[in-house]
Amino acid sequence: MTLTGYGFATGLAAAAALAAGAAAQDVDPATFADPPVDEWPTYHGDYSGRRHSPLTQITPDNVHRLVEAWRWETGELPQIKATPILSDGVIYVTTPDNLWALDARTAEEIWHYRYRDNDAFHIGHRGAAVYRDFVYLTTPDAHLLAFDASDGAVRWEVEIADSDRGYWSTFAPMVIRDKVIVGVSGDFDNIPGQLKAVHAETGETEWVFYSTPPPGTPGSVSGGATGGQMWMTGTYDPDLDLLYIGTGNPTPVLNGDARPGDNPWTCAIVALDPDTGELVWGYQTSPHDTHDWDANEVPVLVDGVFDGEQRRMVLQASRNGYFFVLDRTNGENLLTAPFTVVNWALGLDERGRPIPDPAKEPTRDGVLVAPNEAGGTNYRSPGFDPETGYLIVNAQDGYGIYFFKPEHGAYGWAGADYNVAGRSFLRAIDYRTGEIAWSHPIGGNAGAAGVLTTASGLTISGDNPGNMLILRTRDGETLWHAPTGRVGNGPITYELDGRQYIVVGARNALVAFALAEE
Repeated sequence: MTLTGYGFATGLAAAAALAAGAAAQDVDPATFADPPVDEWPTYHGDYSGRRHSPLTQITPDNVHRLVEAWRWETGELPQIKATPILSDGVIYVTTPDNLWALDARTAEEIWHYRYRDNDAFHIGHRGAAVYRDFVYLTTPDAHLLAFDASDGAVRWEVEIADSDRGYWSTFAPMVIRDKVIVGVSGDFDNIPGQLKAVHAETGETEWVFYSTPPPGTPGSVSGGATGGQMWMTGTYDPDLDLLYIGTGNPTPVLNGDARPGDNPWTCAIVALDPDTGELVWGYQTSPHDTHDWDANEVPVLVDGVFDGEQRRMVLQASRNGYFFVLDRTNGENLLTAPFTVVNWALGLDERGRPIPDPAKEPTRDGVLVAPNEAGGTNYRSPGFDPETGYLIVNAQDGYGIYFFKPEHGAYGWAGADYNVAGRSFLRAIDYRTGEIAWSHPIGGNAGAAGVLTTASGLTISGDNPGNMLILRTRDGETLWHAPTGRVGNGPITYELDGRQYIVVGARNALVAFALAEE
């Protein structure tokens, strides 16, 4: 294997002391299950996907004292969709082709890496990952790079998947022990969904999991479907030693006749052995999807009482408009309930899966379907508050017109006009019942912000007009807002030197807030 680095890293002489701090970084993945309050070391903050912080310095009573502590701009046009990673006082943030290291107290730039020019799909980027003194970045042309945390020097580069076949990557890598888990996207070609694990120090491939088999695989159970790409960072239960990840829609996307059957394992939550990549169990949220409703949404791990019994659960508010509660030891369905407007299902089958209504399949003249192609929710990460039992989701009530014309070809896109109607909300779903505890309008269609909750009872997100929002978790009431520009990422919070910070990605800037000094 040839390991080569491209692009360049830049640093400031004045940041030498900061770089020295980064050089001392030694991030042990064992801490990812319960990280200290001065760290946000992985995409969801910890392995569970709950995006819930134990910090309580900022409260409903004093949130009015929040002021901007610092602001840093990328100098690039793309919206920041990445969740910042915080390790040893250094923030790592990404956009397509870019990785920056910043001082978490001041936002002073320590180093910057820009990847080589490429013509892959630059749709956005989820974020970086850290392990020991390594930092990792995926690229639009589906490569994975490893860097020295101290100065941004490239240690190695490997290909995740062949971009010439139609793969690209926006994936925020996930580290489990000495493995870096990376996924790809690719909706436009007849290519199988794949998730790869590479060795954290060498980049050597450890295993590849295919959600749909490569074309021509004997005995394929997918019914001829390809797709099922895994482009959102999963979650992990260290006690069960299981990796959970959502899979994408099947291809061809709207032409279901070309791929009969349920098309496993597309539009599914799958549990994998992280050492081997072998499937332990799978559950489809949308069997035989024909509406582009992938199930990549975060599988959130929650322990609690359900129906009078203590359970280990995985929760997902899925793009198809339904909320699912599963037993994460075996994939048994405990609850399915709509959390947005839905009209595409006849009911639920014996496994709690929606039964597609044939009258809502795409047609030549078009059919009105809810949710629309943007979905009841999408990649925006939810937040789970253990005190109330609420999963708080960026949700949309929307209708779209789906149409398919056979002359476009068996594998061609048909079309879906999803701007027919839509209204967006932050919604709190009670995991025990599936009922909506509260719904807070955020304006427009398909909100962009993720959700963060804190132990002091705060829900932090953003609205479509361009404000950062802080709501009271128990009832969704607005406590504070600021015109930051549209929040497009999942907010994080951390405490350094006794001061709690909240950081959001607002357009092409990171903005940090903290309480004003009294």
